[in-house]
Amino acid sequence: QVQFVESGGGLVQPGGSLRLSCAASGIMFSSYVMAWYRQSPGKQRELVASISTGGLPNYADSVKGRFTISRDNAKNTVYLQMNNLKTEDTAVYYCKARFPWLEYWGQGTQVTVSS
Repeated sequence: QVQFVESGGGLVQPGGSLRLSCAASGIMFSSYVMAWYRQSPGKQRELVASISTGGLPNYADSVKGRFTISRDNAKNTVYLQMNNLKTEDTAVYYCKARFPWLEYWGQGTQVTVSS
């Protein structure tokens, strides 16, 4: 059974930081491309960042220089370090695992950036 446990979301002021974690079980984690997506009310879900099986990151232009994605294959966990948060970063953040013909989604964690 594939499971994801996402954590680290919450309420933070503009300029603050949060670190999201997504711990996976039931998959060969090291073989999956991992990614973080987000969705805010009334908007489509969008890719925030992804990281290849070899550790190569990729970022949306809106978060470049502020967010860092990383993975720890020994812990089956992917992280998203978010710095200098802006109100427009408010959304539900989802982790996703992708194999060539398979993909799995986490349940999402709310991030709210507000003063």
